[in-house]
Amino acid sequence: MLIRAGYDIALTVQVPTPLVLMLEVHPDREPDLMTPQIPVFDPPVPAQRYLDGFGNRCTRVVAPVGTLHTSMSFVIADSGLPDRQMPWAREVPVADLPADCLVFLMGSRYCETDLLSPVAWSLFGHLAPGWGRVQAIVSFVHNHIRFDYAHARPTRSAYEAYNEGVGVCRDFAHLAVTLCRCMNIPARYCTGYLGDIGIPPVDYPMDFSAWFEVWLDGQWFTFDARHNTPRIGRVVMARGRDATDVALTTSFGPSILSGFSVTTYEEIN
Repeated sequence: MLIRAGYDIALTVQVPTPLVLMLEVHPDREPDLMTPQIPVFDPPVPAQRYLDGFGNRCTRVVAPVGTLHTSMSFVIADSGLPDRQMPWAREVPVADLPADCLVFLMGSRYCETDLLSPVAWSLFGHLAPGWGRVQAIVSFVHNHIRFDYAHARPTRSAYEAYNEGVGVCRDFAHLAVTLCRCMNIPARYCTGYLGDIGIPPVDYPMDFSAWFEVWLDGQWFTFDARHNTPRIGRVVMARGRDATDVALTTSFGPSILSGFSVTTYEEIN
């Protein structure tokens, strides 16, 4: 299948302000692009692209005084298959994990493993290791947090989401990631596009989405605590320890988000 995706974002600043944007698809998905992903800036500004320490595609610009619009639209090929399932996948003992997985066992800005470890072990310590334990974590988070855009807060951590019981997709992902790490299962936070493909349309404005991946049986698998069901048409943009590492826009100075829209849908020829 073909998916058309893109965005239109506006940021307003009072002085020239450096920005880092993480708005391109992940290099893993670049071979699937059917059209170039070329960000457009209005007014035009010089842009420098680079890969960060997690392998994500980033763009550096300096926003001039006023409002900087950035937009992009592209078409990407997708298998049309739902997220891969492997219920027999096993956990890997910490001593046998690849070295680059270890960082995804540790606490991070929004994932307080030290605070949630007693909770995790009391809820999931009796379960058999493997896929089933991860799914139990996903189902718990899905039922524990009530999705509500009106209660979105960019500073909410996993521990706060657990105690408040409300949030948006990033909160679902942060809590599930943290509980998995507490159980010694490597978990990393993901952000990207996820349209209403293969499901009835939902009554929310289109937005970027957050989910997570866990390391089982020597490979990464996708899980989504907000939806708690395999989905079609997921297009990853960035991966990291938590939302800090994959922020869509990072402003090195005061800025106001003055415009925001996201497009994701199956393109029918």
